[in-house]
Amino acid sequence: MAAAARDPLSAVGLDEADEAVRGTCEDASVCKRFAVSVGYWKDPYLQYFVRQAKERKAPEINRGYYARVHGVSYLIKAFLKKTECNCQIVNLGAGMDTLFWRLKDENLLPKKYFEVDFPMIVARKIHNIKSKPPLSKPIMESHSGDSLLIGGTLLSHSLPEVNMTDRFGQIMIENLQRRQCNLAGVEVCRSLDSQRERLLLNGWETARAIDMMKVYSFLPQADVKRIEGLEFLDEKELFEQLMQHYCICWASKDSSNLGNVLQHLRGLANITF
Repeated sequence: MAAAARDPLSAVGLDEADEAVRGTCEDASVCKRFAVSVGYWKDPYLQYFVRQAKERKAPEINRGYYARVHGVSYLIKAFLKKTECNCQIVNLGAGMDTLFWRLKDENLLPKKYFEVDFPMIVARKIHNIKSKPPLSKPIMESHSGDSLLIGGTLLSHSLPEVNMTDRFGQIMIENLQRRQCNLAGVEVCRSLDSQRERLLLNGWETARAIDMMKVYSFLPQADVKRIEGLEFLDEKELFEQLMQHYCICWASKDSSNLGNVLQHLRGLANITF
């Protein structure tokens, strides 16, 4: 009886927590849309998913998203080219991400591409796809001769945080908690080593992790100079602290040595985005 009486309250608590997590999708999408509008990178598809921001976003936020988008893009492209696209991508917590369309534009679609998120977010994304030809047409083209299912919440077609035990990391956690968004798995976000260990303990043969400040330093310097000229950054120390608390992790478990292909992020200097 006591357990049954607590269940409704638990359900309410879980729903509130889920709502806070769902809210991060909108936050991230709006930040990306603003950065694109300023000229940090090109994404012609994002406008169909998210409104333009009503206020400016801080330069350190824009530069952070710039590094994230370019760093992840490099790893994905290296993986696709190594496998000759004979692979699949599962995009967890995809939100309003436009990766599918950007890869299609470069003729780099994998054999299968999946996106996973809350049903409410997936339903919203599917509605946008159905109602906007620039989104639906590329999907239909990629399934010529094949069946395509676009249901109410189904369409078949992470940057962890790191160094969370220092004062800056604790402030980040407290800010999320004030939004009722607890950071699940924060106990493995102590360091880059703990992130690698997390992957190795879960069966991956090789694992690597670098913080976003390192990624930023590896980006093509001509383009970095261009984006740094878009906005004046006063709080350079804050930017560095922020970037040192996010990282990119990747791991491999195969016999084709994919891990070695992905380990040299210095190759970013030779990649055009």
